[in-house]
Amino acid sequence: MKSWPLAAAALLAGSAAAQDLRLTPLIDARLRWEQVDQADIPRDAEALTARVRAGTAVDLGPWQALAETEATLAIIEHYNSGSNGLSRYPLVVDPQNVELNRAQLRYRAHGLTATAGRQLVELADQRWVGSSSWRQNQQTFDAARSQWGDPKRLFVDLTYAWSDRTVNGVDGVGARPTAIGGDNVFALAGAHTPAGTLTGFAYLVDQDNAAVQGFRLSSQTYGVRLAGTRRVGPATLVYAASWARQGDWRRNPNRYAAGYWSVEATATLDRLSLTGGHEVLGADDGRALTSVQTPLASFFRFNGWAGRFGTTPPNGLRDLYGTAALAWKKAGPFTGATLSATWHRFRSDRLDQRYGTEWDLLAAVKRGRTALSARYARYRAVDLAIDTDKAWLEADWGF
Repeated sequence: MKSWPLAAAALLAGSAAAQDLRLTPLIDARLRWEQVDQADIPRDAEALTARVRAGTAVDLGPWQALAETEATLAIIEHYNSGSNGLSRYPLVVDPQNVELNRAQLRYRAHGLTATAGRQLVELADQRWVGSSSWRQNQQTFDAARSQWGDPKRLFVDLTYAWSDRTVNGVDGVGARPTAIGGDNVFALAGAHTPAGTLTGFAYLVDQDNAAVQGFRLSSQTYGVRLAGTRRVGPATLVYAASWARQGDWRRNPNRYAAGYWSVEATATLDRLSLTGGHEVLGADDGRALTSVQTPLASFFRFNGWAGRFGTTPPNGLRDLYGTAALAWKKAGPFTGATLSATWHRFRSDRLDQRYGTEWDLLAAVKRGRTALSARYARYRAVDLAIDTDKAWLEADWGF
């Protein structure tokens, strides 16, 4: 009989623990049509792809376990995915794919967050390390990450990643593999100042796969970034500036040193926002892959939507750009709407080459959990790359 009170106490304790257990479903779906007209390839690419990420996060006190799958279906596959062998079409890196996207364990308490396993790593503006979430298959990392402090005051962020899980999916081959191993270290430390958040960073990228540019994308980059927000009369000003120096690392056979810097400011007044910026990915002496390279970046955010500069040219890249945008919190039946136009002028860092110009246009609306968008990119070459036109129609839904 004495065992009954003990059993009852255990049952009550289990019920209390069960009340603390939280299950959160993860669903993110996207349907996208993309067309690519590239002057050096007779056939246009047409891609209609559907992607679903689904998973669950389980929280218990300071602990969280998360697992998420990712599946991409090519409904219309008139495009070169990089692994389907359809080289007669332009490249659209959205291969059919079913894979484990994330599987991580996280501890969060007392200003410390520690995460281990397959995870997203999105650092700062994702110029150096990001998720490439524009692509249907995300870039994730097998990694251990530790974050301490308050991003609005003082913080340290340290990641060791032993595998980069690329956007190429499970059928990735050759120079577009499923994963790239290596001893990657990403370190950031920052503090709030009157001028904004000042962050020092080090990105040690180890692309330890001979098929991927013969190890020549391995690099060490050290730099600083300042980002802040100010009220200027009735307008809001958001600004950022970065400086860095990059050189070879690990098994990279090239010996080089190149500089990087960027400035950007956005002024917003009511519905209108205007952005201006200049980014320089410097060059060393003009040899291939001795200019600043960012193989782990979220590329779609930078240097134009046409995607002509995923690999920085040997003579470097200077991108002068401006954006005008209108945004509404309410537009008819929609809970948000955006119109924007961006212009880029691309030049070399050395030898003053005129690469080309690009226009990027966007119209987007949102209602509840659903977002619809239409985009268009028009790159016109002068001294580098090929005339390229791209168009997208997209529907997103998730929670």
